Amino acid sequence: MPGLIGPDDVRTVADAALEVTGADAVEVLLMHEWGGLTRFANSSIHQSTWREDTAVRVRVVHQDRVGVAATNDFSKEGAARAAASALDMARVAAPDPLFPGLAPPAETSQKEGSFDEATASASPGARAGAVAGLVGSVDGDGFRAAGVVETTAVEVAVANTEGQFCYAPLTQATVSAVVSGGEGGAGAAEATEGRLGGLDPAGIGTRAFAKARDSQHPSQIDPGRFEVVLEPSAVATLLGFLSYMGFGGRSIEEDRSPFSGREGQAVCAPSITISDDALSPQAIGLPFDFEGTPRRRVVLIEDGVFRSGVYDRRSARQSGRESTGHALPPPNPMGAFPLNLTMASGDATVEDMIGSTDRGLLVTRFHYSNVVHPIETTLTGMTRDGTWLIEHGEVTRPVRNLRFTQSILGALADVRSVGRDSALVSEFFFAASRVPALRIGSFNFSGASDH
Repeated sequence: MPGLIGPDDVRTVADAALEVTGADAVEVLLMHEWGGLTRFANSSIHQSTWREDTAVRVRVVHQDRVGVAATNDFSKEGAARAAASALDMARVAAPDPLFPGLAPPAETSQKEGSFDEATASASPGARAGAVAGLVGSVDGDGFRAAGVVETTAVEVAVANTEGQFCYAPLTQATVSAVVSGGEGGAGAAEATEGRLGGLDPAGIGTRAFAKARDSQHPSQIDPGRFEVVLEPSAVATLLGFLSYMGFGGRSIEEDRSPFSGREGQAVCAPSITISDDALSPQAIGLPFDFEGTPRRRVVLIEDGVFRSGVYDRRSARQSGRESTGHALPPPNPMGAFPLNLTMASGDATVEDMIGSTDRGLLVTRFHYSNVVHPIETTLTGMTRDGTWLIEHGEVTRPVRNLRFTQSILGALADVRSVGRDSALVSEFFFAASRVPALRIGSFNFSGASDH
């Protein structure tokens, strides 16, 4: 079972790259990641996998040119060879007059409790126990559970010739389930936490089963505009795509973002506040970015008003700002990206939202979502694993899935109430959004689905 390399050994290997002869500046990024994934279907485990990856990525500056090379050889010799390769590439690369230089020395905060040894060393048996608890909660003949239990650990370090060195480990665990059976019913539930012991697999299975049980014999309804109550998984999809379309500083500065030129303007309902804060105790995040810049909390939208995007060193130089600590690993043509989004909670329960809806839809989650028009924030996708009609403040019957085509900002501008409780939803490691449920006044469903 692998364990932490630790900051001392990382420094030793990084120093071999930093000493490459002929470079004007050198940066070393270490990402050591390991973990296990247990898949189950038909209420039985069918696959258990394990992986480990140690990657050293070296960025070398030569005059006004930059080269990047990577290796999986975590040794002084491997790091030195990667640095030499990066230098060779820098010598023949096109000049980069906008390169902002490497991150200067700066202290980074260490989050207590971000690394859980039990999660990092979780065995196939431990994940199988979580599956057993989930499957055991599916209390109905003919219903089956499918999904994953995943445990992941990572340690990340950045060292450079400016004198910056930062190091942090963290862990993450996810349980996701879809329960299906009976006559066309399916339900989904998931949860992500920083440690496997913080999850409740039986509770996740119970929620997914209840949705599957209550979505039997779904009926067809005509598409159109509906008031909707979106559960956190569906809200996370909207927020994740909005982030991809618009919160990066580079796209804002280059007029490719829906927020370009809109700083200080209302873009959502006053009840919407969105921030990015890796240091929050409710987030799973590193205290620095992949350039070694300390992360800081950034308020993106406050009381419906767009305040700012996020910036790495390059986009900060473009805009005359400071980096907010949101760089991705180099080479990175995309620019800065927020990985720890939070939408502020409100005071409504899902039951309150349903009770306030005259005619609408309750949506568990979306899938097959894709961008239609980034400037208009138009997204298309389908409902999945639990969609119900709401009439006169009550859930009356399950309905077949619908395709939606909707502007995300248009939906967020029509938010009627915000959920009191929030959930952490992760699309991939290093990124997770904490979001509440939302009641939205009008949401466009553009077509019906046979599934």
